[in-house]
Amino acid sequence: MVTPFVDSRQVRRNFARAAAGYDAVAVLQREIASRMLARLDYVKIQPRCVLDLGCGTGASLAALGERYPQARIAGVDVSEPMLCVCNRQRSRLRWLMPFLRGPKSAALLAGDAQALPLKGCSAGLVWSNLMLHWLPDPLAGLREMHRILEVGGLLMFSTFGPDTLQEIRACFTDGYPHTQRFADMHDYGDMLVECGFADPVMDVERLTVTYPSLDALFRELKQSGAACAMNERRRGLMGRHAWRLACERYEQLCADGRLPASFEIVYGHAWKAEPRTIADGRSVIRFDPKPRPR
Repeated sequence: MVTPFVDSRQVRRNFARAAAGYDAVAVLQREIASRMLARLDYVKIQPRCVLDLGCGTGASLAALGERYPQARIAGVDVSEPMLCVCNRQRSRLRWLMPFLRGPKSAALLAGDAQALPLKGCSAGLVWSNLMLHWLPDPLAGLREMHRILEVGGLLMFSTFGPDTLQEIRACFTDGYPHTQRFADMHDYGDMLVECGFADPVMDVERLTVTYPSLDALFRELKQSGAACAMNERRRGLMGRHAWRLACERYEQLCADGRLPASFEIVYGHAWKAEPRTIADGRSVIRFDPKPRPR
């Protein structure tokens, strides 16, 4: 059996530890979610059910509920502590704003994106913000998204590309990974086609966030649950000498007293088309009757 690159248990531990303070540091995650929402302006759909996959503390649920007021909204996340934070937040909102949709009215489920606790063809829109790179097998996750989408349904997602945190990888020379392994935009496009999605559209943008020190960067990654969770990561503490060398390399990138951290954002969306084969492998051929002459 091949060992997966990502340690799923460590992913769950990271986000469990980060849950209580996640919203205070998840600035980048909210910004990318807002850019995803803007992309929905160009898509004409009226889904009966919207699934936020990897919903975390539920930051996007309210916006999805406002955009699709007639739809049932559901959120799924592998981290139960993150869902507990969402529940506490919407309990407060229940009394302050009883008319609010989204976090208050959305159904929340704990589940693995690679084996969703949902029946097939049950969602008209699957929305996933910065979740795919945490999966040991993103292809398995995309297959599940295809399974639960109804025919004609839309998948919209974002994830990080390979240039993300490239400065960290360049500064550490100890042979261990210090960031996640990020797939290329074209790889995700190939995965979508392999899963049976139609008309995939992929694009990418790059953002740079600056920090006062390497310590501050790692502290924010930890506080947001985004610390490295690769199976080959270093399990013990790094020596002072190795850490000092890494900091010195990183400080060579300093500009105006700030250190840059690059984030490559991959956006994708695709549709679930009519199936071309049935379960036993036979091809589906559709015949459209000719109109009768008048």
